[in-house]
Amino acid sequence: MTTGEPLLTVDAATVLLGGREVLRDASLTLHGGELVGLIGPNGAGKTTLLRAVLGLVPLAGGEVRIAGLPVGRARHLIGYVPQRHEFAWDFPIDIAGAVLAARTRSAGWLRPARAADRAAAEQAIERVGLTDLRGRPVGELSGGQRQRVLVARALATGPRLLLLDEPFTGVDTPTQETLGELLAELRDAGTGLLMATHDLPTAAKTCDRVALVDGTVVAEGGPELLTETGSLLRAFGLTATGTAS
Repeated sequence: MTTGEPLLTVDAATVLLGGREVLRDASLTLHGGELVGLIGPNGAGKTTLLRAVLGLVPLAGGEVRIAGLPVGRARHLIGYVPQRHEFAWDFPIDIAGAVLAARTRSAGWLRPARAADRAAAEQAIERVGLTDLRGRPVGELSGGQRQRVLVARALATGPRLLLLDEPFTGVDTPTQETLGELLAELRDAGTGLLMATHDLPTAAKTCDRVALVDGTVVAEGGPELLTETGSLLRAFGLTATGTAS
């Protein structure tokens, strides 16, 4: 259930990368207790939009506010689950260490782990179902296990807003089910979730709302929007015959 003011407000966000406009006048809102899916083709700007919310790319126009705060003052409220290739899986660390590192890094590299950090990391590992494997090196994990490590790293920081970039891509069915159940639990507990995904059936099943992205937010609405052929084809740059326009 969503209440009160939006947790996330993106207002006419424009991003230039290498002098090229990759996102223009994109706007959306998200409340706590809501899961919103970003749907669109490769290169549509979904990941750029997530990075703009994180403050990792500068805005050429517009603004992003989290709980009423500018991004620079609200990073402690955000958790981020990147695509798996963005993590150094060859680094000599086990699951417990990888999750704990996310917790201590958010508080400053030089501060040693405290009991509260270790407890939060262990709770996050348990929530993604990896307690029995907590001592296993991350380089020995399957794709689904690696995805759960990334989710645990984000959860360990206790975010109010969780951003996920293609969390269901290339993972096995048990991991899909585990992640789907966990996202539902987080949403029901009041966390706001913004998820970029190519998995249309999963988005239709799990999202409260979807935003169709193609350089900007071209349409926004309930998951039934994914079954409205015209809106979906326009977002994916396709014609009615299924070929690129």
